[in-house]
Amino acid sequence: MEFILLDYTTLRVIWWLLLGILLIGFAVMDGFDLGVGTLLPFVAKTDEERRLVINTIGPVWEGNQVWLVLGGGAIFAAWPPLYAVSFSGFYLAMFLILFALILRPVGFKYRSKLPSQRWRNNWDKALFVGGFIPALIMGVAVGNVLLGVPYHFDDTQRVFYTGNLLGLLTPFALLAGLVSVAMLVSHGAAMLVLKTSGPVAERSAKIGSIAAIASFVLFALAGAWVAFGLPGYQITSQVVTDGASNPLLKTAEFSAAGGWLHNYSTMPATILAPVVGLLGALASAVLLRKRRGGLAFLASGASIAGIILTVGFAIFPFLLPSSTSPGSSLTLWDASSSHLTLWVMLLATGLFLPIIIAYTSWVYRVMKGKTTLEEMGENPNAY
Repeated sequence: MEFILLDYTTLRVIWWLLLGILLIGFAVMDGFDLGVGTLLPFVAKTDEERRLVINTIGPVWEGNQVWLVLGGGAIFAAWPPLYAVSFSGFYLAMFLILFALILRPVGFKYRSKLPSQRWRNNWDKALFVGGFIPALIMGVAVGNVLLGVPYHFDDTQRVFYTGNLLGLLTPFALLAGLVSVAMLVSHGAAMLVLKTSGPVAERSAKIGSIAAIASFVLFALAGAWVAFGLPGYQITSQVVTDGASNPLLKTAEFSAAGGWLHNYSTMPATILAPVVGLLGALASAVLLRKRRGGLAFLASGASIAGIILTVGFAIFPFLLPSSTSPGSSLTLWDASSSHLTLWVMLLATGLFLPIIIAYTSWVYRVMKGKTTLEEMGENPNAY
């Protein structure tokens, strides 16, 4: 159609980049909420301190989850086979994540409804679970993407998943999960140092700096594992970038250990992603030690972006490799929606994404400044 100005290949690459941006947006914006929830039992010792921690994210956590909705919606609309395989194959893992995420709003709303300390302690545990479990399982999912997932298509493109929940919990996948937890805990700690003062900020700075160093070490260890002990995947047939979305039209196979690093030699600029991931974690640790919450938050956010981009650049053009049938692996060249669908969605995204960013920026501008016990006491809407 003449009004479609961008070719199919370009649209597929644009939507691959947009998916990465949405995942980074979720990890940075909702990631500090998850990190704060995970830190709650460790940085706040009294009921007042726990209320203080909760109120640092209370006004914004719901808006931050928009990025999760956008990411899921983008996968559903732009990459239907990816949505079908991942959401069915990772069904139990997704259920755990959703269960934990559901605990968060319930915990926020119900925690202070009764003065009972036992009641509040139980909801504090729920908020911890609502932060820790999604952070861990999402990292485990990314680890399994690098390992490959056990699924295949038949001749009619029906998908068959042959794995199970316990099969996802391999040593490398758990390492990836720990990377996720460490980076989000340091990110949440930076937000607490930025938004609070006194004992809560001091404890957050100490724990956050340790988490940032752990993020650096674990990410480096995972990189070494990928380089020397983890096979990659490669397409062995002709690569058709503007053809029909049918993963069975290609052939693929395992590559030798370190195969996921191939793109870094052919596209040298991509090496900036892991460098930013590592240096951002170190900078966050140093800045947290100096109680520079705002700069530490930017550094940890940059580290998160670098870590996510590292994975994206490494597996390009794969979206979800298959460990049992490499030829069934989904790539951005054979798992997208139609040309017209991608174009219409791009127009809608160009209209609404800036509105979301502008609204989010306005909310954070209104809510800037530290959260204090005095402010909580004067505000009837405080948690």
